[in-house]
Amino acid sequence: MNTVDIKALNERIQQESSFVDMISMEMNKVIVGQKHLVEGLMIGMLSNGHILLEGVPGLAKTLAINTLAHIINAKFSRIQFTPDLLPADVVGTMIYSQKREEFVVKKGPIFANFILADEINRAPAKVQSALLEAMQERQVTIGDMTYKLEEPFLVMATQNPIEQEGTYPLPEAQVDRFMLKVVIDYPKKDEEKLIVRQNLEKIYPQSNTILQPEDILRAREVVKEVYLDEKIEKYIVDIVFATRYPQEHGLEKFVSMIAYGASPRASISLAKAAQAYAFIKRRGYVIPEDVRAVCHDVLRHRIGLSYEAEANNLTSEDIISEILNTVEVP
Repeated sequence: MNTVDIKALNERIQQESSFVDMISMEMNKVIVGQKHLVEGLMIGMLSNGHILLEGVPGLAKTLAINTLAHIINAKFSRIQFTPDLLPADVVGTMIYSQKREEFVVKKGPIFANFILADEINRAPAKVQSALLEAMQERQVTIGDMTYKLEEPFLVMATQNPIEQEGTYPLPEAQVDRFMLKVVIDYPKKDEEKLIVRQNLEKIYPQSNTILQPEDILRAREVVKEVYLDEKIEKYIVDIVFATRYPQEHGLEKFVSMIAYGASPRASISLAKAAQAYAFIKRRGYVIPEDVRAVCHDVLRHRIGLSYEAEANNLTSEDIISEILNTVEVP
């Protein structure tokens, strides 16, 4: 690709991505801090991926996705996962209509653009898998009919850190379906002061609707055009392979620490998330920093740790940081 093309592409992407700043501005009216969460939501939305969020209660997770849905005039649905939830409570079911003397479909809360699956690890596997069919196939089967889900379709599932009683940890194969796993932390002191002040105001700040769902679908097509050089592709594959075969990348010390490495989904997600990140930063091409910026979120839930790693208090975060420091940057 010659430089002229890059220049033209860059200008086009700068124009097309102007709404990113507008979304950030509207989000900031309602959400104090949590920049990383908002960025994660935007990456998921622009690259058609789902997000797994981990954080203690009360960190504005519900507020964030609800606000984003309001900004782009999309349908929002919140499903509270509980141990007695049934798949029909998520996707819907057939009910008998006396008036029409036949079974009719009653669609469940999954039929929306933005789904908040709250505390996904509180529901049994049967319900989790009903949600995952919808996430993967973008369709739902009720009775013998299959229904397409509306685009954009984004699932943000939250889980409280696992120490709690009565949870069903998500199986690895299901966790792998999430493009990003974003871990969020408490706000800083000055942010918290602002949160208190906002909540004591007579009128709580509101965001405005500034976009339509079609705008997001159009933006997704543009994100796919963000230029990803072969060198960057190689860099992505090197990072993922370092999680599978650490000894080949000078990381022998991790051989006994990693039970299994990241799947090919990780490489695809890294490339897509890096493109979306470049788009958010209003650039028409991906640079190594984009890959590094999204790497922890894309990989942290895709590396299996051995008992030895747990005994040594080694986390997947540490492994990813070490890989990023070791793998050669193009």
